[in-house]
Amino acid sequence: MGERMGSREILAVRDIVKVFGAVRAVDGISFTVRRGTITGLLGRNGAGKTTTIRMITGIFMPDSGEIRWLGGEHGGAFQDRIAYLPEERGLYKQMKIIEHLLFLAEIKGCRGSDLRKKIDYWLDRFELGAKRNAKVEELSKGNQQKIQLIGTLLHDPDLIILDEPQSGLDPVNMVLVRNLLQELRQEGKTILLSTHMMGEAERMADEIILIHRGKVVLDGTLEEVRASFGKNTLHLDFEGDGSFLETLPQVKRATVLSNTAELALAEGADPQQILEASMSRLRIRRFEVAAPSLESIFIEKVGTETLSQQEEAAQP
Repeated sequence: MGERMGSREILAVRDIVKVFGAVRAVDGISFTVRRGTITGLLGRNGAGKTTTIRMITGIFMPDSGEIRWLGGEHGGAFQDRIAYLPEERGLYKQMKIIEHLLFLAEIKGCRGSDLRKKIDYWLDRFELGAKRNAKVEELSKGNQQKIQLIGTLLHDPDLIILDEPQSGLDPVNMVLVRNLLQELRQEGKTILLSTHMMGEAERMADEIILIHRGKVVLDGTLEEVRASFGKNTLHLDFEGDGSFLETLPQVKRATVLSNTAELALAEGADPQQILEASMSRLRIRRFEVAAPSLESIFIEKVGTETLSQQEEAAQP
């Protein structure tokens, strides 16, 4: 995906570099974002995702390289056509929700008689209509995040850039945001989603850019990436204690949770032998040989450190 060119492109990033002192936070990253897609910018915390986004949005200037905006048919400044939700949220706690959303809209030049109707629509969509006159500080952390997300959508942007939008949300609100992003994509919006949550990216992204220590290590459509790693992974759903699965000789690497397992098979391993070994110890609900999950691909590409682990020298 990094080198594809075409009429559907809305953003092209080419060989950008950003150095902070002795830290090369972004080291020659290139990728494109196509119109009408959800593109996942993936990597563990400290990989360089936020620094890359800050260069796209103009907060930082790259030391070298180029960022080309290809959505110029709408006119106006590049940054005016982008909505950006940073990971570090910032709201005025004493303002009423309706006042704050009007303020956020006006920053982007969004005014007019239909603005309040648009705000009411989004508040209802996020199940916050009854709280429109409450102060921001009266909301839960999750609802404050939803207010800031609404603020990014009011000026009808061409490109929506979200940095860890589901961080800190409870499972119900995670599903709400996931469904909203998918609906926006179906409406033709373009979304660049930065996250370390591989499972969420796998549920939503059309295309992915996996970065590690400031470099792109993998990119393409989700289907292409998963297919490139072959169908050498066994997915199991079961009842019982599956901890023994990772000790089987046919298994190269295992992720075993309470009632599910993903097993990377050793070269030449016969899945039927694993099934036979499991039948006497587990009640099997699903047994499928398929492509690995995005999380397994990530671990294979960049090592066995946990996805949530902070690198010792966290990059900006």
